[in-house]
Amino acid sequence: MAMLKSSLAFLVLAFAFAFFLCFIISTGDGSYVYFQFVQQWPPATCIRSTKPCSKHRPLQIFTIHGLWPSNYSNPKMPSNCVGSQFNESKLYPQLRSRLKRSWPDVESGNDTKFWEGEWNKHGTCSEQILDQIQYFERSHEMWNSFNITHILKNASIVPSATQTWKYSDIVSAIKAVTKRTPALRCKSNPTQPKGQAKTQLLHEVVFCYGYRALKQIDCNQTAGCWNQVDILYQ
Repeated sequence: MAMLKSSLAFLVLAFAFAFFLCFIISTGDGSYVYFQFVQQWPPATCIRSTKPCSKHRPLQIFTIHGLWPSNYSNPKMPSNCVGSQFNESKLYPQLRSRLKRSWPDVESGNDTKFWEGEWNKHGTCSEQILDQIQYFERSHEMWNSFNITHILKNASIVPSATQTWKYSDIVSAIKAVTKRTPALRCKSNPTQPKGQAKTQLLHEVVFCYGYRALKQIDCNQTAGCWNQVDILYQ
């Protein structure tokens, strides 16, 4: 009887340990629900930067910031997952050439370092779906599918130091083409003149994709800009 109780106790402990181990693996290896594909407007990125981009005219097209596996409860997670670290040699010449157009480091000019940081922080969390080459290839394809700069221009939304827009104006223009709701992120306006109505700067446009990064879905985020504050796109 004593041996039976000992065996049962061992089995219970083993089961508990296995459950705990599975829990750690499932929550620590980059569990995610969808992807955020984030594109940035370089002038807004550079406006407060002390890096080289503030010393010359930044690019006037939206460029990739990153492709981020995310969860609705915490869109910033997961990150820095256990996985294969960035390997520059895997970026074959044609892909590297494409990424220099779609995914440049607009602040420091060190493209490879930028790609390395994005892969190690975000790409490792979805490596079971997209390996390093697929991660960068898919990101470029997403960028190439919908040209945000042209979409906004065709809707008569162009960079201006004075014209302002409502959040819904910009979202509607993009949704009319993509058929999906994007999310916008803004920065405070550091050059806001005193006495003028408060404005914020359009900084990033987010497209959302499903678990396998194939199907674009509606974004449900609305906290990237301040409510009831007009947006400058300059």
